[in-house]
Amino acid sequence: MNASRDVPAFFVYGEPSRALDVGFLHVETVMERKSLHFGRVAPHKHPLMGQVTYWFKGAGRYQIEDRTWNFSAPAISFVPSNVVHGFEVDEQSDAIVVSISDDLLRAMASQVDLSLAAPVLLSGEADAPGFSRIGALLYMVMDEYRGGAAASERVMAGLIGVVLSLMARLGGTVGFEAAAPVVALGLELRRAIDRHYREDWPVGRYVETLATTPHLLDKAARAVFGQTVKDMVLERRLLEAKRLLRFTIRPMEDIGREIGFEDPAYFSRFFRKRTGLSPTDWRRQNSEAAGAS
Repeated sequence: MNASRDVPAFFVYGEPSRALDVGFLHVETVMERKSLHFGRVAPHKHPLMGQVTYWFKGAGRYQIEDRTWNFSAPAISFVPSNVVHGFEVDEQSDAIVVSISDDLLRAMASQVDLSLAAPVLLSGEADAPGFSRIGALLYMVMDEYRGGAAASERVMAGLIGVVLSLMARLGGTVGFEAAAPVVALGLELRRAIDRHYREDWPVGRYVETLATTPHLLDKAARAVFGQTVKDMVLERRLLEAKRLLRFTIRPMEDIGREIGFEDPAYFSRFFRKRTGLSPTDWRRQNSEAAGAS
């Protein structure tokens, strides 16, 4: 990695970025990784997940893209995937960090009041009703996560959705778009792909829709997501296939058509090429894993 040009990309802070399971959630406190950062987390990004960070004690400085704030607890942020962020805090500080895969955020988007396309940072008084509710909900999320109960995923997702909506009530609707034009274009591209991936648009259609050029769109896709526009579309179709395979009982042919493959054999080849498994085998393995968790 060329440190002068590349922003570090992590799974969770200090761990290399990797593929995430469908519906992935991870919960921990900032100071559980104190030995890695000692209160100074350098600017970094997470390619495949957004994060809610709730500071319940302490104070420090928080950076999102090119903007920096001084804050004191209670404070809460939401940062979408691929948005650069970092912080410096004193040794008395701590926060609950909830990492949420992009696919789960997409599924939640229509049910929450907060825009999940732009970062936001909010602070307030400890006894303010909104922050006391947010704190109580996130402690419940952490307890559920640490309990490891097989049925806790839906409970956690529901609680997190309420937190996000409470953030909107506290003023989260006045968040800001990522400052760098290349990041803003990359996020616009992802939103366009979310709307149209089933339609098998050529790259040129996305260029036209976003009123840009092929060069700028390719640059944004590679800079923000590390992929070409075409690969982003294929990965989105694959992600939707995985969600339908894991969470529904719909037949393979129906799932293939849902994501834009009229030919079941073509869908099966596409899925095997990108996962190493047939759709049937992937569903069997992941159903077994979900039942054992």
